[in-house]
Amino acid sequence: MEPTPQHVAAYFALMEAGALLQQLVEQQLRRDGDLSYIQFRVLAQLAEAPEQSLRMTDLADGVVYSRSGLTYQADRLEQGGLIARSPSPDDERSVTVTMTEAGREALERVLPGHIDLVAKELFGPLKEPDVTAMADVLTRVRDHLRTVPRGPATRRRPAAN
Repeated sequence: MEPTPQHVAAYFALMEAGALLQQLVEQQLRRDGDLSYIQFRVLAQLAEAPEQSLRMTDLADGVVYSRSGLTYQADRLEQGGLIARSPSPDDERSVTVTMTEAGREALERVLPGHIDLVAKELFGPLKEPDVTAMADVLTRVRDHLRTVPRGPATRRRPAAN
């Protein structure tokens, strides 16, 4: 498919809207709970998981974050007492992440402001049919993108002999 000016405009509008919303969300999460967006996503994913626990690899896939980046964020969350990590009971090579009581309290502290911000800044300018259409379109795009192989942005060059 050859991109049209409308495709280009839609792409840039999506990227700019996402970046602007992310900045507002980051500010709110830092102000209300001293959390980064990814730390918030980790706690939110754990809150939805059975027994509020997930394997690190499943958590990384769920929040769409690199495993090394997630390890760093998990270190910070664990130092803050918001999560606990332990060997997985069914796979000795895996690590299980569990949200602590302090993690639940941190999530409860930031959630009301987060919901208010998203309601006002993302959904405020929209009518209900817009929200339904947006959810449908973005869900299809997300589902498609989750099937596209992800890897390094550039290929490594073969080592010189």
